[in-house]
Amino acid sequence: MDKKIYFIGAGPGDPELITLKGRRLLDEADVVIYAGSLVNPGLLDGIKAAVHDSSGMTLDDIMNLIRGAFDKGELIVRLHTGDTAFYSAISEQIERLREMDIPYEVVPGVSSAMAGAAALGQELTIPEISQTVIFTRIEGRTPVPGKEGLGELAKHGASMVIFLSVGMIDKVREELLKGYTGDTPVAVIEKASWPDQKIIRGTLDQIADIVKESGIKKTALIYVGESLRASEKSLGKESKLYHRDFKHGYRK
Repeated sequence: MDKKIYFIGAGPGDPELITLKGRRLLDEADVVIYAGSLVNPGLLDGIKAAVHDSSGMTLDDIMNLIRGAFDKGELIVRLHTGDTAFYSAISEQIERLREMDIPYEVVPGVSSAMAGAAALGQELTIPEISQTVIFTRIEGRTPVPGKEGLGELAKHGASMVIFLSVGMIDKVREELLKGYTGDTPVAVIEKASWPDQKIIRGTLDQIADIVKESGIKKTALIYVGESLRASEKSLGKESKLYHRDFKHGYRK
């Protein structure tokens, strides 16, 4: 196996929602550095690696650990939650690896956004209703570019999945009402795919009060958009793909 660092998306929580490649590398690893505050510890059961929880570490701490293990020729896995493509903080680590001339590979995972949609039994792209999905967050301690403000994005009327924002649900509702109507369906999912997963549903007008009553304060996703009606009632919107009158290269 080539000597490199493997960044692996651990999936949203359910230990079975990791890729086969990710599972194999975990089992073969000599060193695993994992996001202890969010990764399900069940993923680490029975592995032979030395395990390090990064939740209390700085970036410098993490990179020093990687540098030392790499110099020893050890197989290193950096285990992140969900999928590594967004809100994973791999970019800053990869920049350091480039500076140190250490090769790396990213192994994708199942995003919590996908696990949440699955829990709802929901397709986020419904013909004639929405063909666009926006993944975003509201501005908190991490700034958001002005043109990507929640109120601006809401004006598109697309399906939206909002990360890292449920603790500011009043502000989320206020911003979303700049684009969506008050009766737009909303779902909030806490700890998608975990045994203690919680789902609440309502309208945009109602959602702030419902979230507060539920006690959900973090580790939750907010879904909004007209497409969410599809998991509650029949909308009669069918794709062309399987329509009897639609011809394509595999069906005449």
